[in-house]
Amino acid sequence: MSGLAFPAIFPVGSATGGWIMLIEPYTAKHWPETWGILKPVFRAGETYPFAPDIPENKARTLWVDAPMATYVALRADKMVGTFYIKPNQPELGAHVCNCGYVVDGAARGQGVAAQMCVFSQIEALRLGFSAMQYNLVVSSNDGAVNLWQRQGFDIIGTLPKAFMHKRLGLVDAHVMYKLLS
Repeated sequence: MSGLAFPAIFPVGSATGGWIMLIEPYTAKHWPETWGILKPVFRAGETYPFAPDIPENKARTLWVDAPMATYVALRADKMVGTFYIKPNQPELGAHVCNCGYVVDGAARGQGVAAQMCVFSQIEALRLGFSAMQYNLVVSSNDGAVNLWQRQGFDIIGTLPKAFMHKRLGLVDAHVMYKLLS
């Protein structure tokens, strides 16, 4: 499969107030803005299983160093989102990838996550994956659940009280899956 050209260009926003989003591979220069986007989401304790007080160096290891690839989404020169792609399991399960996405608070509701998801599916195929699985989609995160379903992901299982939500206590979490083509 041929490689994608970077930066990848996506239209975002409404027909009357749209803008162009660029997606490019993460480089070290992106870390300060990446941490600026991740930190409030992790601190909120509502969507990711990381400790709300996760140290910056551990967040960097989990978001940048451990995944196969990490990307950033830009509007002009400002980062509006970031995501990673990694094998969901080792060896015999490594054909299925897992992704994590975070959108800057000021850019939410403009289609950034949807376009990052579209791009991640194309990139996952290019990297040799044949399916994508989200392991812990917090059921109270209606925006994410609905978006992933619109993107063709199925809820293949619900884990009762599997996530310790910082405000709501124990809530269910979904496993969501999509074969890529």
